[in-house]
Amino acid sequence: MTPTGTAEAAVPCLALDIGATKVDVALVGVDGTLSSRRRLLVADAGDDLFAAILNAVAPLVREGSPGVVGVACAGPMSANGEDVSPLNIAQWRRFPLRARLHEALDLDVYIEGDARALALAEGRYGAARTLASYLSMVVSTGIGGGLVLNGRLVDGASLNAGHVGHLHVVDNGRICACGARGCLEAEASGTAIAATTGRPARDADAETRRRCAELVGRAVGTLGAVLDFTHCFVAGSVARGYGEAFFTTATASAREVARLEYCANFEVRPSALGGDGPLLGAALVGWRGLT
Repeated sequence: MTPTGTAEAAVPCLALDIGATKVDVALVGVDGTLSSRRRLLVADAGDDLFAAILNAVAPLVREGSPGVVGVACAGPMSANGEDVSPLNIAQWRRFPLRARLHEALDLDVYIEGDARALALAEGRYGAARTLASYLSMVVSTGIGGGLVLNGRLVDGASLNAGHVGHLHVVDNGRICACGARGCLEAEASGTAIAATTGRPARDADAETRRRCAELVGRAVGTLGAVLDFTHCFVAGSVARGYGEAFFTTATASAREVARLEYCANFEVRPSALGGDGPLLGAALVGWRGLT
């Protein structure tokens, strides 16, 4: 079931997916096809990430004539992405992303949290097409989420709802970038795994992988019991890299804490969108802004 308000407008969209590790850009056609895709590594951008992003998108604007810009960006952020402060992008604190992009590209710009945008894409193109309520989640460098209930993306008071990475999962746990201790992101993200094991998350041993999946399952199962949904779709390099065992373990962990009758058969599944999900979500954000 497509979340309310995500119908495509009849113009190509310049889509940007801005995360802690990489920035992906592409042109997205009205049929959902991606073209002219490019990737920028945040670590290679130096002190001026915005200038590097403009260099990456300039050829797409010249060649593709997009009618709108849609951005999926790590958060938190103020309403409509006027100011963004991604926890894992230190050079951006209250960075005026929407205004800067509009000024540079002379196009309408619409911005949403990256995992929230992914939730739109999962409902339009992915595994949640038949569901009215679900959680879409990213387990990668950081951990984020977007929640759809009764066909609507849940916004919250400041339009930041869905930061599932900041659910508390470990008492007296590691300090999180948000300032709290024991958040899911501080314990199970790629950044946390690398910090605790001394090696990249992709090289984690079986016990570390199992713990990551169990903590994710515990968090989403608890949330499902509170908010009455039974499906969680997970993307991101950590979850995808850990394979089927991750989803089996996470599902079992979720079911241990989601024991109410309406939560029976809770499932944690991989996103059906692969690496295209964030850019498709960004495009839906752009089109949503025009409608």
